[in-house]
Amino acid sequence: MEWQQILSFYQVAKLGSFTRAAEAAFRTQSALSQQIKALEEELGCQLLERIGKRKLRLTAAGEKFLRFAQGILEDYGRLQEELSAAKGLHQGPLRLAAPFTTLYHLFRESLQAYMEQFPQVQLSILDRSQSQVIDLVKAGDLDFGLALESLIPKNLAIRRWKKVETFLMVPPGHPLTAAKKVTIQEIARYPLILPPKGYKSAGRATLEGFLNKQGIDYHVVMESSNVELSSLYVELGLGVSFATVAADLLPLSGRKLAFIPLGRYFKPDYLAVVMRRDKVLAPYKEAFLGILFEKQNQGRGAARPVGNVNETP
Repeated sequence: MEWQQILSFYQVAKLGSFTRAAEAAFRTQSALSQQIKALEEELGCQLLERIGKRKLRLTAAGEKFLRFAQGILEDYGRLQEELSAAKGLHQGPLRLAAPFTTLYHLFRESLQAYMEQFPQVQLSILDRSQSQVIDLVKAGDLDFGLALESLIPKNLAIRRWKKVETFLMVPPGHPLTAAKKVTIQEIARYPLILPPKGYKSAGRATLEGFLNKQGIDYHVVMESSNVELSSLYVELGLGVSFATVAADLLPLSGRKLAFIPLGRYFKPDYLAVVMRRDKVLAPYKEAFLGILFEKQNQGRGAARPVGNVNETP
């Protein structure tokens, strides 16, 4: 068994295609196919089976070999990190992912500080939805990601980062800003800007479930999966929308928005760092988390939106 055979199988299995794996590895499909065929002959079993012309599926043996390959590659990565650390070097890959709004508003200061301290680290930062972040962490494709604690499965490890609460976004001077207690019934009188149906979160489902149970009519004037986009149209006066808010951040500068707390309907949550329980972080990776949590504790300000009610931070 050769190292390149293990790499080839891993790429094909993860990408589900000889074509995509060949592009990722800068090799020909023929070369990858020959390596996997030789691997199957050596092991005496089929690892991949074709479904139609373009789709591939792992056999039971292929699933086992994929776990073996993942373990080998992770061990090799840790070895490289340990050898670099022994030489006094802080270099290697750091792979992380978070939703757009988190990357846009909450990550930049920490990232800048980290880049200044660890210029030799190879960063890979992905803009992904929360569900995609969690799936990538499960698959071992990330060192860590950021998502709402309430959405993270219990078999993954978490570190709480920021407390977030749900607010209603309205233009300044909106009639709802004068109310002592804003109810869902009152909110439903205005056009709603909500995330698309089908998102893996309870926000829209909770809201619509309440409205439907009470027999309250409502109108969704716009669907938006991004709080930045939603806020622009709230500012325009098209409708009202929802956002999860981290209370320790400065407000959007130059924006005409007001935020009404909805804690009576939506429980507070936490934006959390998520990683696999078996993940061992090299010192330079732990250092990023150190900077992330250090920046969190520096200064307290007014609220700032960090996501939609369904597609948060």
